[in-house]
Amino acid sequence: MSTKETILIVDDEKEILKLMEIYLKNEGYKLLKASDGLEALELLAKNEVDLIVLDVMMPRLDGIEACMRIREERDMPIIMLSAKSQDIDKIAGLSIGADDYVTKPFNPLELIARVKSQLRRYNRFDKRTAVSKDEIVIEDLVINVATHTVTVDQKEVKLTPREFAILHLLAVNKDIVLSMDKIYEEAWKEPYMESKNTVMVHIRRLREKLECDPRNPRYIKTVWGIGYKMESS
Repeated sequence: MSTKETILIVDDEKEILKLMEIYLKNEGYKLLKASDGLEALELLAKNEVDLIVLDVMMPRLDGIEACMRIREERDMPIIMLSAKSQDIDKIAGLSIGADDYVTKPFNPLELIARVKSQLRRYNRFDKRTAVSKDEIVIEDLVINVATHTVTVDQKEVKLTPREFAILHLLAVNKDIVLSMDKIYEEAWKEPYMESKNTVMVHIRRLREKLECDPRNPRYIKTVWGIGYKMESS
């Protein structure tokens, strides 16, 4: 069987680790194993990892905190595992940078399917997304940080400084959901003061300028109840 990507599986339950190991190895993936968040961070510092399966409830450093630390530097897919099935728990995981959420007990075949789906999506996205010191390129959208210019399909789009700041913020945090208060504080450089409408108006204007169909946005996606994120279609 040909060698595939490397997956880091993180769980403090040995039985769960063993179960994931059996099924993932059967698919040809290379595996790294950790029993808590700190061990996972140590392995990440020493190894190239293509995807992480990360349990939420663990000793020393839990999955939520570990995910937040990982997202400060890395953008590989993260699938959260948790015995908690409440929507608020899923939202918490997804809002801090996780890409998917699987509730325990889970069907190993479902986990495999989600792993494959996330890797396909990430590899396809990664090929179509380039980031350099001066430019961020997402398909036909080009953001030039040095000149503060934006083009879509090679046509320049005129943005206000605030609109550019919001677009740049979303682009450098691609695939991460940013709340309205986070967007406001970063773009306006002042504390968030119940300014949802202000952010929403600017997002609407950005979509009107960037999108062919603002009602079905291609780049700036709404994550209902949380905020916005930028992704490639």
